[in-house]
Amino acid sequence: MPNDQSGYIALAPTPPRIRRRSRLLPLAAGFVLLLALLALPLSFGRAPVRQVTATPPLMVQEAAAVRGDIPIVLQGLGVVTSFATVAVRTQISGQLQSVGFREGQMVHEGDFLAQIDPRPYEMILAAANGQLIHDQALLDQARTDLGRDRPLLAQHDISDQIYDDQRFLVRQYEGTVAADQARMAEARLNLAYCHIVAPISGRAGLRLVDPGNYIQPSAAASLVVLAELQPISVVFPLPQDELPQVMRRLESGASLPVAAYNRANATLFETGVLESIDNMVDSATGTAKLRARFFNPANALFPNQFVNVRLQVDTLRNVVVVPEAAIQEGADGRYVWLIGSKNHVRLRRVTTGPAADGQIQIVKGLEPGARVVIDGADRLREGARVTASLSPPAP
Repeated sequence: MPNDQSGYIALAPTPPRIRRRSRLLPLAAGFVLLLALLALPLSFGRAPVRQVTATPPLMVQEAAAVRGDIPIVLQGLGVVTSFATVAVRTQISGQLQSVGFREGQMVHEGDFLAQIDPRPYEMILAAANGQLIHDQALLDQARTDLGRDRPLLAQHDISDQIYDDQRFLVRQYEGTVAADQARMAEARLNLAYCHIVAPISGRAGLRLVDPGNYIQPSAAASLVVLAELQPISVVFPLPQDELPQVMRRLESGASLPVAAYNRANATLFETGVLESIDNMVDSATGTAKLRARFFNPANALFPNQFVNVRLQVDTLRNVVVVPEAAIQEGADGRYVWLIGSKNHVRLRRVTTGPAADGQIQIVKGLEPGARVVIDGADRLREGARVTASLSPPAP
């Protein structure tokens, strides 16, 4: 290699082809790196495909709309009242000797209840009888004397004054005997009052006076209270707006059935008929009182007992009915979930009528045979697919 005079070595110039290759190397390396980055996801395999599964049908309970009868029933809270309640009291004074009833016993009219010591009244009766005998003898004597004076007066052997005095004496004795007879009747009555009997048929309450006590009519406590249970009545109120339809049915001669239920409105006590309606509306409550009669053969109703009353005013015949559980409440009114032929549900607006015994009338919106959801409606939406059963699903 030639040296210049300064002592430095002179390099030969680079050929042009070599310079072009050195410039292309970085570009090629970058292209290869880009391809490697693009192919990197392929080295891990394909991403998994998400599987789309169908929504399972909802379990519901269904019922069919049918034609049937719906009774129009009015309800109210009633109080059982006895047709006759008697507090048995003594009508004379005396010592109570014995009691002839048990507490809670059913007694009949005329049955023996209690006995008061009769001896004082027997003596009064004997004295009255003696006085009557005495005065009757005086009357007989006066009448005999009057009979003797009558011919003497005709013969003018006695004056008219003597005859008239004798005639008036007979009248006086007749009055005395009549008074004696009244005292005799009073003594017999008081003696009968010593034997106390039931004035009505009914159930005896608790005994309020024990034997041995001296009782009198002015005493505050009675001997016992008798309440008639067969028949018995229930008095219950109804709003004034419901009275016209009841009055129309009564005036037409219909016998309106009434049912008495327990406080839970689940157990039937007795059935009876409506007997009467009060003659005025209570202005404070806007209700009128009605009375129903029950024969009460099993004594299931007791006076002052509270019962739920159902009065059947009329019956709608051959109307479309569904279970009340099918009716749903919405902002736009009442509706049902209607099950189609392919078990898809849709919302159907309905107009309802009276309800009774778990059934309700459908005035508009359903035809007989329509399938409606009665259980499980809270999970439904328009067009949802369901699996319906006629019985409640097993828990």
